Amino acid sequence: MLRICTRRMVAVICFFQLLLITQAQAQFGPGTQWTKDGYSYMNAENGEIVQLDARDKTKRTVLVGKSLLTPQGQSAPIEVRRFAFSDDGQKVLIHTNTKKVWRYDTRGDYWVADLKANSLKQLGKGRPESSLMFAKFSPDGTRVAYVSEHNIYVEDLASSAIKPLTTDGTVSMINGTFDWVYEEELDCRDGFRWSPNGQSIAYWQLDAAKTKNYLMLNTTDQLYPFTIPVEYPVVGEDPSRCRVGVVPAQGGATTWMKVPGDAVQNYIPRMEWAANSTELIIQQLNRRQNESKLMLCTASTGDAKTIYSETDKAWIDAKAEAIGWDWIDGGKSFIWLSEKDGWRHIYSLTRSGQQKLLTKGDYDVISMQLVDEKNGVIYFTASPENATQTYLYKVALKGGKAERVTTKELAGSNSYDISPNGKLALHTFSNATTFPVADVVSLPEHKRLSGGEVSARAQSVKLPKVEFFQVKTADGVTLDGWMIKPSNFDPTKKYPIVFYVYGEPASQTVTDRFGTGLNRLYQGSMADDGYIYASLENRGAPAPRGREFRKAIYHNIGKLNIRDQAMGAKEVLKNSFVDTSRVAVWGWSGGGSSTLNLLFQYPQIYKTGISIAAVDNQLNYDNIYQERYMGLLPEDKHYFVENSPLNYAKNLRGNLLLVHGTGDDNVHYNNAEQMINELVKHNKTFQLMAYPNRSHSISEGEGTSRHLAATYTKFLKENCPPGAR
Repeated sequence: MLRICTRRMVAVICFFQLLLITQAQAQFGPGTQWTKDGYSYMNAENGEIVQLDARDKTKRTVLVGKSLLTPQGQSAPIEVRRFAFSDDGQKVLIHTNTKKVWRYDTRGDYWVADLKANSLKQLGKGRPESSLMFAKFSPDGTRVAYVSEHNIYVEDLASSAIKPLTTDGTVSMINGTFDWVYEEELDCRDGFRWSPNGQSIAYWQLDAAKTKNYLMLNTTDQLYPFTIPVEYPVVGEDPSRCRVGVVPAQGGATTWMKVPGDAVQNYIPRMEWAANSTELIIQQLNRRQNESKLMLCTASTGDAKTIYSETDKAWIDAKAEAIGWDWIDGGKSFIWLSEKDGWRHIYSLTRSGQQKLLTKGDYDVISMQLVDEKNGVIYFTASPENATQTYLYKVALKGGKAERVTTKELAGSNSYDISPNGKLALHTFSNATTFPVADVVSLPEHKRLSGGEVSARAQSVKLPKVEFFQVKTADGVTLDGWMIKPSNFDPTKKYPIVFYVYGEPASQTVTDRFGTGLNRLYQGSMADDGYIYASLENRGAPAPRGREFRKAIYHNIGKLNIRDQAMGAKEVLKNSFVDTSRVAVWGWSGGGSSTLNLLFQYPQIYKTGISIAAVDNQLNYDNIYQERYMGLLPEDKHYFVENSPLNYAKNLRGNLLLVHGTGDDNVHYNNAEQMINELVKHNKTFQLMAYPNRSHSISEGEGTSRHLAATYTKFLKENCPPGAR
């Protein structure tokens, strides 16, 4: 996915702050560990696992103490990265000593703390260190299943006997987890599920044998350079062969689901047990990603039946936050999200495919929060009036008019972690001029029960004065934007302007939340130095403004989004206080690509550009992302070629800084090298900063972040001088 995930600037502001930070940094983890009654939650802190009363922060109970978490013969407790309790609450599964698999630290060691027996035991004895992934208790808590080196194992906790359920796992035959591109673009990591009765396990198997390796070259870690292979299917290359199977938990033959269609030319991004132990429900997505099918599969025979299908002229989102599968009516129906009527709405679907629209109106559901069947209500986030903000809403489970739950004074971005009983929520609020405030609220009245304090440190932080605005372009398109003016702003003077851009479907830049307008790459204060800092949200961004706004970019990355940005910038430049001779733009990843296209296609507007980790040639990027938005080869190749920055490099007139990490496994360094060749061919001078062996985040290595910021700041000041004129 073309994005750069930076660390969130969050300070300690209340008693469950650590929980929120952990949840933000580990998107794939278990999240908040609510107790079954929904009034308390569990957290790891200071070498212990504790239970906290959500309504009263003084009520703290130690569930697993340091002594139990200290292995025999050691003097210190193991570090708890993640944990999960068995259903009976008597055992705790602890993830520690974790290592990264591309983006996230999903590999590690697992231990089980038995509270009743007061014992601590490591799982996977004999397996390589930090090789276990996605360990989960069986429903009865007597066994744990996990993945190690692309095979699935079940370990009996009483006897420590380990049973391999698959034995064919290799570097390219992947059981129970996923290859690079499934993980990156479909958010697929944990690839197996216990059946509700604990008798079997359903899992994905990917055969990546035919996926070619991109060889990254390490030239610094030893005298002789060596290559690092990354299985990476670029545009036009086939995806891994994918199938789903069910294997007995005691071992035996796998029953493969008889999913129709070519196993290579279709994706299976989602799979779960269908609220029982006899059927699976899966989502199949075709190679072009514009047709989605939901199928019920009989676990014992593999027979598959399509119960619902949907098509789109552009693409269909298949990420977890864009769908549902909360089961209701005793497993007879489930909740599903779709934007087939032009807006992303909540539907209920029966096992036979009958559907009912539960939310209705010209607004988007941003994300599902809780299906509270007991109280007959669904909680979700939306913002019908302002696409830069986020609020909690509720709607009756039978459907009807949605009602806003977030109180009026909380104008900005609100996030929630709702307890299982639907009566409490861990809530955070911020906007562009307010430091995050975390509290516990009761639902549905949204009354604060505890928290809400802002630390002295937070109060001392100087936040930029962000102004939100809208512009209407010459094409009749209304774009949201924000702007930060210089500290001692004088409307009679002219100031340089720096645009921050992303521009692709993976991320928004114009949001009313803490962090908006903060440029971590600028050393010092842009406002104090006399810069105007601004951003615009073009069509194609994942803003809650309806399907047409988001999907207008189909076949048009590098064209429509670039024109929207340029036409929006023209409107901003009409302000008399903007110096049109000093206009800069910068971005990272997809924003780096947009920066290049803006600098090349609209040199009369943008004079200086800083492009970081950009896709310079869309044919270089991975198939799932780029084909989703641009089409398939060979029939759609011209869209990729004509809209890539590489196609416009000959038009460079301004000042360009090109930045890339040579160890970028996401947007490979060959993008920068192809751009270098093209610029050289056309005798276009520019500046280059290559960071050896740094990944997409360009963060590894002592002094790297500081050096990148210094390089960014120096180039900007020299080529787009600050200050009023």
